[in-house]
Amino acid sequence: MPSQQFSFSGLIKLTRFWNLLIIALAQYFAAVFLISFDKIRDIHLFLFSFSTVLIAAAGYIINDYYDVKIDLINKPGRVVIGKQVARRYALLFHSVLSISGTATGFFLNWEIGVINFFSAFLLWWYSNELKRQPFIGNFVVALLTGLSVFLVMVLYKTYVATVVIYSIFAFVMTLIREIVKDMEDLKGDDTFGCKTLPIIWGIRKTKFFVYLLLAALFGSVIYINAQHQQLPLFYFFIFLFVPLLFLFAWLVRADTKKDFYNLSQWCKIILLLGVLSMVFV
Repeated sequence: MPSQQFSFSGLIKLTRFWNLLIIALAQYFAAVFLISFDKIRDIHLFLFSFSTVLIAAAGYIINDYYDVKIDLINKPGRVVIGKQVARRYALLFHSVLSISGTATGFFLNWEIGVINFFSAFLLWWYSNELKRQPFIGNFVVALLTGLSVFLVMVLYKTYVATVVIYSIFAFVMTLIREIVKDMEDLKGDDTFGCKTLPIIWGIRKTKFFVYLLLAALFGSVIYINAQHQQLPLFYFFIFLFVPLLFLFAWLVRADTKKDFYNLSQWCKIILLLGVLSMVFV
């Protein structure tokens, strides 16, 4: 049967609606609960979050566009491009979303506009080349995720230590999740010549690197909190220590594709828990 040219449900899958929702919530919660509750009705915050979501959605589309052959091996049931959305429509949506997100950023101020432009470029470069290289692709995605929270301070031209803590949390947790996803996708990536950490190091050494990242995340968050914010320790115990301990324990035992998929989903849940914890700061 010929592939369907376009379906709205396919576009929703392609742009990872729930991931976009987490990004928007992280920015809104950071502005409202960490900076000032008065920001909840600020049209600038809405436009800022909207522009970030547009850039992220464009990134998801172009990533799937370049990865169709690999995804047919790694996750054949989740391939959208060529089945529910034609390749030419995927490119069109990517271009429209990237341009719209960048333009909205410049409407807010030149700093946000420039950062949105380079973010869109980095996401294209990541999808086209960087994700097939060891670590650098993981780092770029994690950096942009952490930056999406950090930029709330740029928008309001202020400095809040708690926002920095959450930026670091988002950066390291996303870096861990990207590496775990590489372990999950090892077979397809290796087939098409990718050089991800699990391929060049092996699963065992890659796991050890993730253990170090977990330790660095916990240590850096506690240190910055002790120096600048001094939130109660039980807060970190509930929202950071316990979820990371579960992640560590599951990662030690993980050795199948399904195990690493479940770990990737748990990383996403930890990110969501982190976002929701802003309400209680």
